Amino acid sequence: MSEFRLITPEETAAATAVLMETAVKVGADSYTYRLKNQTPHCKFGEQGICCKICTMGPCRITAKAPRGICGCDAHGIVGRNYLRFTAGGSATHSDHGRSICETLYHANPDGPYKVKDPEKLIRIAHEWGVETEGKDIYDLAHEMAYLAMGEYGKVFGYQNFLKRAPKHTQELWQKADIAPRAIDREVSCAMHMTHMGCSSKAEALIKQSLRCGLSDGWGGSMAGTEFSDVLFGTPKPVETEANLGVMKAENVNIVVHGHDPSLSEMICELAEDPEMIALAKEQGAKGITVSGVCCTSNEVAMRRGIPMAGNFLQQENVILTGACEVIVVDVQCIFPALGPLSKCFHTKFVTTSPIAQMPDSEYIEFDVESADEKAKQIVTMAIMNFKNRKPELVNIPQLKQKATVGYSVEAIKKTLDTVTNSHVDQLNTLKPLIECVKSGVLRGAVAMVGCNNPRVRPDTAHIALMRKLLENDIIIVASGCSAQAAAKAGLMDKRAKDLCGAGLRRVCELADIPPVLHMGSCVDISRMMVLVSDLSKDSEDGWQISQLPVVGCAPEWMSEKAVSIGNYVVATGLDTFLGVLPDVTGSSEVMDLLTNRVSDWVEAKYTFETDPDKLVDAMIERIEEKRTALGI
Repeated sequence: MSEFRLITPEETAAATAVLMETAVKVGADSYTYRLKNQTPHCKFGEQGICCKICTMGPCRITAKAPRGICGCDAHGIVGRNYLRFTAGGSATHSDHGRSICETLYHANPDGPYKVKDPEKLIRIAHEWGVETEGKDIYDLAHEMAYLAMGEYGKVFGYQNFLKRAPKHTQELWQKADIAPRAIDREVSCAMHMTHMGCSSKAEALIKQSLRCGLSDGWGGSMAGTEFSDVLFGTPKPVETEANLGVMKAENVNIVVHGHDPSLSEMICELAEDPEMIALAKEQGAKGITVSGVCCTSNEVAMRRGIPMAGNFLQQENVILTGACEVIVVDVQCIFPALGPLSKCFHTKFVTTSPIAQMPDSEYIEFDVESADEKAKQIVTMAIMNFKNRKPELVNIPQLKQKATVGYSVEAIKKTLDTVTNSHVDQLNTLKPLIECVKSGVLRGAVAMVGCNNPRVRPDTAHIALMRKLLENDIIIVASGCSAQAAAKAGLMDKRAKDLCGAGLRRVCELADIPPVLHMGSCVDISRMMVLVSDLSKDSEDGWQISQLPVVGCAPEWMSEKAVSIGNYVVATGLDTFLGVLPDVTGSSEVMDLLTNRVSDWVEAKYTFETDPDKLVDAMIERIEEKRTALGI
């Protein structure tokens, strides 16, 4: 076995710098140049103290003008902006979930989409009180999809998936009046509350932010995760590779990017078709390589082993290699800059969703009923574009690492059960993991999530934090761009156990796992909520979620979705640590609510710290405080 070596963020940055030389050569710009043109950033915006929700303004809060024209002060303005930011994120992830439910509704044994995990479908049906005996699996799929879509506009009551949380957590939500009702209702309510002349009380706005976030994490996102598993298979550990070096100069390169796996699954299917491979060879290529960017990449990696070319801030780089025939996107986190950039090369930039239409793209609208036909059109387009490459512009950085991905909750239970000598009645539980924590072999866990942000050198904070946590015997579960940061560096290679403390290293050896477990895409952070809920339920000592030596962290977050995620992670009971400040510093009251007073409602709170060294030390300190409180 070759010697393991970590790829540092500095090496990736150096490779990016070389690609930037190509950008200059062809007259293209990149986010690094655009960032320089946008700095310094607006200080009013950074503090959250500007308001433009009516046309009497815009209003900005200053010492001279402490209130807007309507009389709203900084605390109300910051709270409203924060809630609107949350609503945008919740709507986005939840609409992803709705799309998956619609796909499931059209699943057909003779169509492009089939039920690949019928056992999980039946299990969810039982959770929701749906009779399954004697039903055709596709009839059940259509019934469950219809019920799931009903969760978005539920007339009365609360979200079905809330019942998965421990009773104590459910009681906290009810007492604080933040249990989410219909998914769409919480987004609509957020927009109503923040309309001119409605809520300006910071406490009420932050409570609705938590509720709106919960409607995402325990509603729309959970639907997206669970029903994706039903359609495409529940992930289990699979070997793949990560970083730009996964692209192959001799092959047709198709890059899938975005978040919804419905289209990318079809692209991957067609790229493996012998007819398509034969056509690629006719055009002078040796084969077809599909690789991914962002969460669409995570989706196909954990189910198919498709290699991961990069995370959010690497999306321009795949085009700058000069070897990308088509970059096909669905929704979310897609740079509009990809259109003009692709025109500097031979690359085709294909948009597929009416939700994410962009200039300078080729629009091929995707729909469930013609999915295979549209996928074939896109794969054929890529193949026929191979001959249009400009060889002098081809430069694929030779950086890549091995990665084991696909640790769903089901896979973690099955895998970690081998860590201790479990009895038969302990199988399919998290009791072995709890025993490792109680014995001190593992000190705790961190759920590492979130984006890249140009304010932080890409992946630097992710990797620095992960390395110190691993040294301190703290296992990491990761999703989204954070997971890809780990994979690109090599922290999802099982050989990375040598970077861990003695306890975690032993667990990795016994269970044959990497020290950073890939749990999927951003929408799959809902898996982490199920994981901690099950940990609480499996605890014989009655540990509540908030008592577990587990925290959440988003060191390089940037999007509305990340704020929604942070709100539901905190509201579920996990202290959450952010490495980029949210736009709330203009209100001492909102700052106090988020970093202190919300713990009175949900037994968890935020910590904001932009220094990675201080951030990781604060997480370790919090984990050790929780261990001490539990007497372990």
